[in-house]
Amino acid sequence: MSSNGIQQKPLPDSIWYKSPALILTIGILAVSSASLFIRYAQQEMPSLVIAALRLGLASMLMTPWVVRKHAKEIGKIGRKEWGLILAAGFLLALHFSSWITSLEYTSVSSSVVLVTTTPIWVALFSPFILKEKSSRMTVIGLFVAIAGGLIVSLANECSVTVSGLSCTIQNVSGNPNALWGNFLALMGAVCAGFYLIIGRILRKTIDLSVYVYCIFACAALFLVLFVFLTGNSFFPYSVSAYLFCLALAIFPQIVGHTSLNWALAYLPVGLVAIVLLGEPVGSTILAAIFLKEIPTVWELIGGIIILFGIFLASRK
Repeated sequence: MSSNGIQQKPLPDSIWYKSPALILTIGILAVSSASLFIRYAQQEMPSLVIAALRLGLASMLMTPWVVRKHAKEIGKIGRKEWGLILAAGFLLALHFSSWITSLEYTSVSSSVVLVTTTPIWVALFSPFILKEKSSRMTVIGLFVAIAGGLIVSLANECSVTVSGLSCTIQNVSGNPNALWGNFLALMGAVCAGFYLIIGRILRKTIDLSVYVYCIFACAALFLVLFVFLTGNSFFPYSVSAYLFCLALAIFPQIVGHTSLNWALAYLPVGLVAIVLLGEPVGSTILAAIFLKEIPTVWELIGGIIILFGIFLASRK
């Protein structure tokens, strides 16, 4: 039992599981690939359809294995746990739908800045819900990493000249829809924060595979409902668009989110949320390789600051 009242599970006796840093690194690299696949798919598909296919395909791919291996465990889940699973699934659905949709209304920089405030909401609410108090070093690392995230997000919007700092961010008055887009991005961050907090509770009693499968399936059902309520359709699109959604389901969703959800059973939720700030670094590297988007000096500086913030937060 830790000093904050949340029992820490011992790491399993496996060379893979004995290195949470390795698991989190794999998770961040996988999650970082999402921006590539989403950009390709959005050329044809509405954002809600992409989100629904991402979660729906991930759930279908996991169904045969989970049902065969964990059917009895699923049957033993209590009413209280199912309530939390439904809540987490709904929050995850809101996170993906609101964040991806926000990119249709506001600038990418504004959306990314707002959605990466997830650790702030985790740090704000986890002491009240989980009784997990953040250490001073964790708080310092949190704000250092967020500062790096701001630099990465604003790198393409601002430039330094002899006369000073010049920024060309689209403001709300210039784009009447920007306020709605900014709100959607912020809502995505808040939903992700509460999703992580609920996951921290559930992962104490529910097996990883069962937990991830149930959360993904519930989120997929909610997203399918969102698609129909908004009048969108799952057909017809090109084969390549569906393949990009399949890639989203396999790499960022199954590999990435499973790795992060695994970590929730062994590490404080605040630390896992802070490590998520490494996603812009991974996305920048992948964009440079596959999209030929070479990062600017400011993007590199911001990435280094993010990694330094993660290091500070994880020292204890």
